[in-house]
Amino acid sequence: MKKTIEKIFPRPASPGMVGDGFRVYNMIPGAGITQRRISPFLMLDFNAAFDFGPSDHVRGVDVHPHKGFETVTIVYQGSVAHHDSTGNSGVIHPGDVQWMTAGAGILHKEYHEKEFSKRGGPFEVVQLWVNLPAKDKSSPAHYQPITADRMGKAVLPGNSGQVNVIAGKFQDTEGPARTYSPVNLFDFRLEKGGETTFSVPADHNTALLVVNGNIEVNGETAKEHSFVLFKNEGEEIGLKATDKSTVLLMSGEPINEPIASYGPFVMNTQEEIIGAIKDFQAGKFGVLE
Repeated sequence: MKKTIEKIFPRPASPGMVGDGFRVYNMIPGAGITQRRISPFLMLDFNAAFDFGPSDHVRGVDVHPHKGFETVTIVYQGSVAHHDSTGNSGVIHPGDVQWMTAGAGILHKEYHEKEFSKRGGPFEVVQLWVNLPAKDKSSPAHYQPITADRMGKAVLPGNSGQVNVIAGKFQDTEGPARTYSPVNLFDFRLEKGGETTFSVPADHNTALLVVNGNIEVNGETAKEHSFVLFKNEGEEIGLKATDKSTVLLMSGEPINEPIASYGPFVMNTQEEIIGAIKDFQAGKFGVLE
């Protein structure tokens, strides 16, 4: 049975800035989709392709905390560098994904990689926040750096394109990301006229972002930069690219627990939020300059 489309949301009218280096359209919850409705996904910021121009100033987001969830950064164009209070650092190149579990708390900063800043060029990035179950919110902070060569790759028949499987399982191909609750994250690179049909569990909260190009989803048109939300009924999704297209699909088993959010903290109760703020103020997330 086909998975029913609940609504196709157009790209928001105007972007916002996160720091001075990320010009983003907020799709979750900006399109009016509550965190409860799309659980375990909490937020999706989409930096559609944009050239900030060459600069000796490195644009980005300065030191900030996270606690109680995971951030997933997917780079399509440009390069993102990062540092954190556990001593990790690195560069996320096009085709790479950084899956960071903030867990019990971490300080983090992310910015355009220095040499990319100097030369400029198109910058295209998605950041997705994934909630953690209550039992895992105090897990030690850690990373899963998923480089392009480690990605699960499924070649679609008929020269239709390829699927980069980040998490979960697409047909017979598994993604390398290890998740705390069942999540599928598929990055489709479809050739013009390319098509594929696949299934995700009916009870998963499921959506997709048309990163670029134009597609048909179960027979309905989804234009470039639109966001498609599915109902929790049916399993089969059919995609057909009317142009060469990139599509990010996410599906996940809902975490049926209370959600308490305050900026970069996501817990289950307001009392836990207050505790997270106190831990941050007390320096328990470490030090990062």
